[in-house]
Amino acid sequence: MLYVTTIPSPLGELTLAGTDTALLGLWLERDTFLAATGARALEERPDAAPLAQGREWLAAYFAGSRPAVRELPLAPEGTPFRKLIWRLLRDIPYGECVSYGELAREAARALGKERMSSRAVGGAVGRNPLSIIIPCHRVVGADGNLTGYGGGIHRKIRLLELEGVDMRRFTLPRRGKYAVR
Repeated sequence: MLYVTTIPSPLGELTLAGTDTALLGLWLERDTFLAATGARALEERPDAAPLAQGREWLAAYFAGSRPAVRELPLAPEGTPFRKLIWRLLRDIPYGECVSYGELAREAARALGKERMSSRAVGGAVGRNPLSIIIPCHRVVGADGNLTGYGGGIHRKIRLLELEGVDMRRFTLPRRGKYAVR
């Protein structure tokens, strides 16, 4: 059984999902959440311990605190490679950003490889099921481009601003799926 709850946030309604023991997902868009859960049985249960912990963590985060991700019981579902990337994302400090290339170099080191494709890393970052909690919004293009955020560039900007990131060094995407027109 997958337990779910929706909560209001400064970014709009968020959907949390989990089991009796861990958080499995946090989505910014209800449609993305429904697609990710597939045919699983869902039960609205905001009192499930992991969901309550997630709500408290998010309230602290949006209030400007720096709650530790390690405080939460997380169990994102994915391939071993994706799980590695998500673990590396959790290590990006609050208020700091890294590039996809930097993340790829760190993944290569962790896997004992000489190099790793930034594109492969970007694919894993883009499939992060615990948005905000596993801070994929802290990953930017090597040239300072704010490319790639499933919840929308406007939300990525709000999250980075909330964390006190100096946004003057970044640019908005001009081409592709996330282009700002």
